[in-house]
Amino acid sequence: MEQSESDLIKVSRDPPGSAVAVITINRPKSLNSLTRPMIVSLARHIRLLDSDPTVAVLILTGAGDRAFCSGVDLTAAESVFKGDVKDPLSDPICQLHACSKPVIGAINGYAVTAGFEIALACDILVAGKDAKFIDTHAKFGIFPSWGLSQKLSRIIGPMRAREVSLTAMPVTAQMAEKWGLVNHVVERNRDAVDKAKEIAEAIIKNNRNLVLKYKAVINDGFSLDLRSALALEKERAHSYYDGMTKDQFAMMQKFIQGRSSKTPSKL
Repeated sequence: MEQSESDLIKVSRDPPGSAVAVITINRPKSLNSLTRPMIVSLARHIRLLDSDPTVAVLILTGAGDRAFCSGVDLTAAESVFKGDVKDPLSDPICQLHACSKPVIGAINGYAVTAGFEIALACDILVAGKDAKFIDTHAKFGIFPSWGLSQKLSRIIGPMRAREVSLTAMPVTAQMAEKWGLVNHVVERNRDAVDKAKEIAEAIIKNNRNLVLKYKAVINDGFSLDLRSALALEKERAHSYYDGMTKDQFAMMQKFIQGRSSKTPSKL
């Protein structure tokens, strides 16, 4: 039975109303490959969840335990690559970059080409031990446009990135962890979402406003040289504290005192 288009990108919150929203690329029989409508839908869901004040953290994963996302469905490649790819509203990578909230990628299998690029747009990555990251742009004559040619070298270094991209070699979960590409590797692919939820729960225990501002200053500063990034941090810190009232300072002190008596989160 053919899946309806509305079912190909799913959003769930367990329990209902949870501050953690899970977006699932839901086309497991096709290794969660992306069609044009799925790409547009994924971008829309990211944008809507970012604007939802009841959501604090997003988790992005794939259905099943074989693939996170195997890339663009090449049978529909022309509609994807010649579509309105410059429209940020229909571009999931643009929406991930614009998302103010932490996004955790739960990589439950293959993350290939566009799937690899979606993973790289997440803030934190958890991978099952059988997960593999593969860049097939050079293999199939597809020019990268979602950031893989620029981001990967900044994470794992240019020498490794050239080999990964020019040879289309698979990067195992173990290699990815060693190279700093993923934060955690879990025993089973299906456990990736559970680990991602554990991280999300640790995040939402913190000051939500500061979490958003902290993510922003890390991401914005990363594109700058160190001197400029330090100046950016200083500027935003002054702006943050200048905007606080005496009552807000008192609340911050009370919060710190309350947290200091509790056991720290364990990841």
